Amino acid sequence: MRVLLRNPRREVEVPGPLTVAALLARLDLNPESVLVICGDTLVTRDARLADRDTVEIRPVMSGGAA
Repeated sequence: MRVLLRNPRREVEVPGPLTVAALLARLDLNPESVLVICGDTLVTRDARLADRDTVEIRPVMSGGAA
């Protein structure tokens, strides 16, 4: 699967199928610090990703208006 990572921006290929949790473990990413998007859908850690999927992983940002 094609994985787009943000901050820093990079792209990697990872063989699937995998669960989101397994993908994050393989990439050594903390599941609490990222959002995983497959297509236009935010997916949970137990979601299964296919080899043909394109996945975007974004860091969780916090903040707000003053």
